[in-house]
Amino acid sequence: MTNMKLHDFDFHLPPELIAQAPLDVRSSSRLLTMDGRGSLSDCTFRDLPQFLNPGDVMVFNDTKVIKARLFGKKESGGKIEALVERVLDQHRVLASIRASHSPKPDSALVFEGGVKARVVERRDDFYVLSFEESVLALLEAYGHLPLPPYISHVASEFDEERYQTVYAKKPGSVAAPTAGLHFDEPLLEAIREMGVTIAYVTLHVGAGTFQPVRAENILDHKMHSEVFHVPTETLDAIRRVKENGGRVISVGTTALRTLESVATQGNLEGETSIFITPGYRFQVVDRLLTNFHLPKSTLLMLVSAFSGIEAIRCAYRHAIEQRYRFFSYGDAMLIDGKES
Repeated sequence: MTNMKLHDFDFHLPPELIAQAPLDVRSSSRLLTMDGRGSLSDCTFRDLPQFLNPGDVMVFNDTKVIKARLFGKKESGGKIEALVERVLDQHRVLASIRASHSPKPDSALVFEGGVKARVVERRDDFYVLSFEESVLALLEAYGHLPLPPYISHVASEFDEERYQTVYAKKPGSVAAPTAGLHFDEPLLEAIREMGVTIAYVTLHVGAGTFQPVRAENILDHKMHSEVFHVPTETLDAIRRVKENGGRVISVGTTALRTLESVATQGNLEGETSIFITPGYRFQVVDRLLTNFHLPKSTLLMLVSAFSGIEAIRCAYRHAIEQRYRFFSYGDAMLIDGKES
């Protein structure tokens, strides 16, 4: 598959199918299911339990979206906008900065609320910023929710609740693991009661998830790096399920990338820049629950690797014809790994 080109992952999406807001009830989204042979079925998300078996394990990403966007000015007075890419420690972040002129190392920045930061250094396209107080507390108090670039409205209080999973626990992401946005507590409880194990991993999603692929040969694309952690209880649950013939169901591409990173790297925490393209041999995940992804995106390449390029093309054509809602606030798919 070394000759896969970017245009192999392109499709036309009518702009009105890009969901601009979530539905009133999380679990009322639509769900398109596709088995390993490519057979499609139109359902609602509340139907999900009927596609699960007792003894399966569902793996969720419990990261929490932080209010990563800060507005302010340089000490010289020029306006700036900072988007936190990663929290490095209690006082430092890695951030991209939009400004008329790039800030210099050791210069001061002043954000809303009088929050002060010092530019420590530049790292490629990012800057290391140092704050006097706890970064997470400052972001929660003065930051703004970083909605995806294809959502046209300014983040509201409603977005602050709904662009967050109900099980979000560990702050650090600048984008939501969106497959999880469809779950509400009654649905999670129904899944537990039927004998499905619920397990968690943490992968803090970076802004690079929205970075376009610009290389025509997709293998020339350099993936962004993200921090992950997998508890030993999750690994133990997966081992038990595999031994007993159950299935590992990944809730979202971030959970899948985390599990496959552990399988390939051998460590339970660290950084991953795993880039999954057609031809990749999946070692852990049997089924994937995911939203519909952007044309030419690394996530579309991932689902094409999982279920097959032509099967995903057919599924996306069907979704567009049936007017499914796309991207972060859109509908979902439950897909099986392709049959060999």
